[in-house]
Amino acid sequence: RNLKKALTQDELKRVFYFQSTSEKLITGKAYWLFCYLANGMNVKDMIYLKWKNIQDEYLVFARAKTEKSTRLDQKPITVYLTEDLRDIINTHGSESRLPNDYLFPIIQPNLNALEQFDLLNYTRRVINEAMAEIASELNIDKKITTIVTRHSFSTQLKRAGVSTEYIQEALGHT
Repeated sequence: RNLKKALTQDELKRVFYFQSTSEKLITGKAYWLFCYLANGMNVKDMIYLKWKNIQDEYLVFARAKTEKSTRLDQKPITVYLTEDLRDIINTHGSESRLPNDYLFPIIQPNLNALEQFDLLNYTRRVINEAMAEIASELNIDKKITTIVTRHSFSTQLKRAGVSTEYIQEALGHT
């Protein structure tokens, strides 16, 4: 409780430039960085992204957490597709690029709700295990989990002097 979950700018930089030959670490880091760079996106939102969510230079999506909210004025989250995000998509994205196909080859069509739930938890666990290894190799004495992407993203914006209103909007908060 009340532990500082956000990574410092130096720690983020070390994670960003971390190199490995392990496919597990490469992929885990890529998905973790994707979530961080995409406004601290939740893993659930990442695995359900489809190619149609890419609109010109932006990634536009609704948070799964608030998708079924009764609010009528829900605004989608819009993320500018930086070169780093595009590199991750090009390297780790699905080969099929049809609008209704998933952006990443994690979820497959025709899975039932329980299979999707299990796959989400498995993906989160694989990312967290990879990031734990990376943190150990980098001598970062923090648990670098998927939720840390969100905390780190918002903390970096706050430290840069960005308004709370903008940060709330970027995270999909009201």
